[in-house]
Amino acid sequence: MTTASGAAGTAPGSGFWNSGHWPTLVAAFLYFDLAFMVWVILGPLAPAISEDLGLTPAQKGLMVAVPTLAGAVLRVVNGLLVDRIGPKRSGAISQLIVIAGLFSAWLMGVHSFAGTLALGVILGFAGASFAIALPLASRWYPPEHQGKAMGLAGMGNSGTVLAALFAPGLAKLFGWNAVLGLACIPLTIVFFVYLAMAKDAPNAPAPKKLIDYFEPLKSADAWWLMAFYSVTFGGFVGLAASLPIYFTDQFHLTPVMAGYCTAACVFAGSLVRPMGGALADRIGGVKALMMVFVVAALALAGVPQAANLPAALGLFVIAMLALGTGNGSVFQLVPQRFAAEIGVMTGLVGMAGGVGGFYLASSLGFAKQWSGSFGPGFYIFAGLAVVALIGLMFVKGQWRATWGAAEGVRI
Repeated sequence: MTTASGAAGTAPGSGFWNSGHWPTLVAAFLYFDLAFMVWVILGPLAPAISEDLGLTPAQKGLMVAVPTLAGAVLRVVNGLLVDRIGPKRSGAISQLIVIAGLFSAWLMGVHSFAGTLALGVILGFAGASFAIALPLASRWYPPEHQGKAMGLAGMGNSGTVLAALFAPGLAKLFGWNAVLGLACIPLTIVFFVYLAMAKDAPNAPAPKKLIDYFEPLKSADAWWLMAFYSVTFGGFVGLAASLPIYFTDQFHLTPVMAGYCTAACVFAGSLVRPMGGALADRIGGVKALMMVFVVAALALAGVPQAANLPAALGLFVIAMLALGTGNGSVFQLVPQRFAAEIGVMTGLVGMAGGVGGFYLASSLGFAKQWSGSFGPGFYIFAGLAVVALIGLMFVKGQWRATWGAAEGVRI
């Protein structure tokens, strides 16, 4: 089986920082970080938007969920673009679309629920950055450092912290629509930094026929990896988008305080993503994921039982720590199994994660409207984590005996 390799001339077993191209890794992180910031920005702004537009709980859930669904679909498109025109060029195009969309929304205003959904589709291009930033960074690194490289680039998840910390306060000062325009300032700065620092790796695979990009879907392994990521990343981004609504509705916090609580949870999940990749490099992605699914299921099932804010906040932090670790662990496994198709697999797996996030965010809104409680949404997603655990136990023996042993990398 073909394996991914680092840049030309990189010696196997060399130190991490000497085995790749660190300016590209930094550029990928910054791009991913700011893209994630605006991808979930409707979540922290949701209390103000819903009050202004008179949205129902279900509409609020759909509003924050649409960017994740749009990002899921567009990740496949970006995965194809990465392998055809290169990750750097793909990233530049995506950034320009997001900046133009936010600037237009600020200039013309968003005056209806349909308008928020249209904006959510544009923000999907930011969420689709996942399928660009990770191949951009990882193609420079050899297999033994894939987990760390993808984990560090993927720590751009922390952009959700920036949205939760600053968007509610800025909305209070200037109005929520003004936040859309203000977001264009850091996005534009990072765009020019990205152009200056990012560089495509020299070992990019040759372009294939369009149908060939979907060849991995003939393998059950691809579907399993997509399913696992739909739980880990889906849980992470679904909570990142929904927690501001949960904290304001459940505990009657102000939008600013809800943003601070959300930021604490999201920071935990973002911080451990590279640690999850490093842990998977050390003990194997399968073992790391098994622990992740157990902890996440227990924490999310416990949330509806939390009687006060500190208890709920503690459970969310635990859940996010587990899910963030799982994100890094899944992407330690992906390049070991699908090294030659890393671009499209990043898009496919990322798409599955976005679908999981859309389900969680929208289901919490519908659960609140139909039952008066967020509880059913949390219970069902905890059950999905248990199902993922059972599936992982089913395939782990085959993985270790076949492609894991062939690659010689711990899975």
